[in-house]
Amino acid sequence: MQRNMPMTSPKLPPRFSTLVLLCALSVLPLSIFLPSLPKIATDLHADYALVGLSLAGYATVAAVLELIMGPLSDRFGRRPIMLASLTVFVIGSLGCALTANVRVFLAFRLLQAPITSCYPVSMAAIRDTTGKEGAASRIGYAAMAAALAPMLGPTVGGLLDQLCGWRAIFWSLALAGIALFAVCWFGLGETNRTPSDTIRKQLRAYPALFRERRFWAYALCMAFSTGAFYAFLSGAPLAAQAAFDVSPATLGFYMGTITAGFIVGSFLSGRYGRRYRLTTTMTAGRVVACMGPVIALVLYLVGVRHAVALFGPCMLVGVGNGLSNPCAHAGAVSVRPELAGSASGLAGAMTIAGGSALSSVTGAVLTENNAAYAPLCLMLLSSLIALLAALYVRVLDTHGAH
Repeated sequence: MQRNMPMTSPKLPPRFSTLVLLCALSVLPLSIFLPSLPKIATDLHADYALVGLSLAGYATVAAVLELIMGPLSDRFGRRPIMLASLTVFVIGSLGCALTANVRVFLAFRLLQAPITSCYPVSMAAIRDTTGKEGAASRIGYAAMAAALAPMLGPTVGGLLDQLCGWRAIFWSLALAGIALFAVCWFGLGETNRTPSDTIRKQLRAYPALFRERRFWAYALCMAFSTGAFYAFLSGAPLAAQAAFDVSPATLGFYMGTITAGFIVGSFLSGRYGRRYRLTTTMTAGRVVACMGPVIALVLYLVGVRHAVALFGPCMLVGVGNGLSNPCAHAGAVSVRPELAGSASGLAGAMTIAGGSALSSVTGAVLTENNAAYAPLCLMLLSSLIALLAALYVRVLDTHGAH
């Protein structure tokens, strides 16, 4: 007998464009308001450091929610989790737009964080409706939207602030959430046709994911790929200032190259992901990513002292991540399809943790004396670990091991 699904939904599967919009909105609130932080601090009569917690606190809550919402989507379905996340996000956005108190602002800012759950749940929905290679292709295109949104977000947010004030940013986010809620209510079909009977049964099945070596290999590939990117973000500003005397405007352009590379790699993954095995595309992506810091280090060792010699090769890290991460994500959610939401959430949380760890390590070891090469060494180390994880999946596939 078919179980009744919560929030009964259209029978047709969701449009891929809807899932792409959900992925874009899930990452946009992280960066769109960053240019307005000084004005927010001034208007709310608060220290800049206190307002800065709206970024760190948001990221922390997002990481925790990715662990929770994935399993809940395996139990209750993808659709109700997305609708609930959008509802809380709209409430949080409206609260941020209306408040005149910094602590209330921070509280409502945390209520925006559930929107991040739409990314891993969307990945699970993609896996529900396609096979592994098909999922890798679609995840590649979705990752493009997830990369474009935070790259364009600060520009859009800055324009809104300049024209209408910083509160317009949060009004716009609320309107976007309401519009997407309407789209999902009428057009987001449920893709999880075999939800768990009870939370207890779901929790008993969850540890089975921990015993899957393939899952850990895929997830570690994602985590250390992202770690290389965060090592770049942490080290590039000091390197640009201390070693190359690059202006802030030029630095912004250079730092955007690695994101541009990720978009290119994600497009290639989406375009060609169906044609090759996941491990083939993953390994190729990791090799390309390793080439970036290797080329930059070689140029540094032979005496080339120009910012282009540092930032240019690092674009290959973005290309490699764009090639491998969609495949790794598709592989992680395909290990145990009945736990696709749980796998997507856990892999997402591990990715955030990997980025945070490499960012912290980079900040700890970086000095003005080593700024030109220390980030490259950490990027290479992280990229090599991700390559080893991809190769380990190939070994497991060759021997048919779990």
